[in-house]
Amino acid sequence: MDVKNFVDILGCDFFTGVPDSRLKALCDYLMNTYGTDPKHHIITANEGNAAALGAGYYLSSGKVPVIYMQNSGLGNIVNPVTSLLNSKVYDIPEIFIIGWRGEPGVHDEPQHIFQGEITLRLLDDLQIKYLVISKDTGLDEIKTFMQDDYKLKAFVIRKGALCYDKKVSYQNNYFMTREEIIRHVISFSGENPVISTTGKTSRELFELRETHERDFLTVGSMGHASSIALGVALNHSGSKVWCIDGDGAALMHMGTLAIIGSVRPSNLIHIVINNASHESVGGLPTSAGKINLSDIAKSCGYEAVFRVKDYDSLDIALVAARDKNALTFIEAEAKIFSRDNLGRPTTTAQDNKNAFMNFINS
Repeated sequence: MDVKNFVDILGCDFFTGVPDSRLKALCDYLMNTYGTDPKHHIITANEGNAAALGAGYYLSSGKVPVIYMQNSGLGNIVNPVTSLLNSKVYDIPEIFIIGWRGEPGVHDEPQHIFQGEITLRLLDDLQIKYLVISKDTGLDEIKTFMQDDYKLKAFVIRKGALCYDKKVSYQNNYFMTREEIIRHVISFSGENPVISTTGKTSRELFELRETHERDFLTVGSMGHASSIALGVALNHSGSKVWCIDGDGAALMHMGTLAIIGSVRPSNLIHIVINNASHESVGGLPTSAGKINLSDIAKSCGYEAVFRVKDYDSLDIALVAARDKNALTFIEAEAKIFSRDNLGRPTTTAQDNKNAFMNFINS
């Protein structure tokens, strides 16, 4: 289905959410049509943020917003849906467009399997009426669904259901690559544990290592790698703990910076690879290209803070982080790039967990 025909039926002019690979056609269409004009399109830090933003849009305009997300983001919208939008509270209408990762019967990565199984049940429990969109779904079916007077509606998008014929490319002016930054990090981390964030970061770390017991690959739970690293650092005070994070992930739950800064574990090294994009799900921009994450970390209580743009500066920061007994934050600017032949972890999530626990407790 051509995404423009789909959007035209919705009849909405304000879209907000978090990108997803299942929704690449929609995201590219929105970027090509609106860019990031805040009157029409805002890419938010997380999905709950988008639902609340949509509520503000409705309150001030009387018009229904569209909230887009991967189904993993349903967890982030539970609170605003149940305590803000629901008919027993403020009764605010919204349209959700949800990429269905982990759909039963469709091969997907392990972090999506359970979420995919419960997606429709969650929507039922949240009293969100839904229509599953496939390649063969007709426009008349969508029009009929839109005529329903139910306030909270969702379109659950199957793989390949939406298409868009205009290529949209994303880039920045940064120099380093994420994979090479990770290579430099592990050359200094030695035998210390490394916790890596969701998406291509963990995939690249896995391919760069010959053995993997030192690394915890946070293949799901976007935005929480730094919290996992904090928990490890507090209970593994005998060595440094390295966290390789991403800008989209850091933004998604940025309050974690304040928690880490207030606890101030001197053995934690928090590295955010900032390419100002959601590269793992299509490359749409994040707000990290317009703010200074290093200044935020410093304000939150990180003791040693670095912002690096090249490999020489990166190595200087990594040496300081390794040798200094201080909570450290390194923001490393990276271009939007990954190898076409980048693979995925060949071990299971539970194998990764068990090997990591055996290593860290030995």
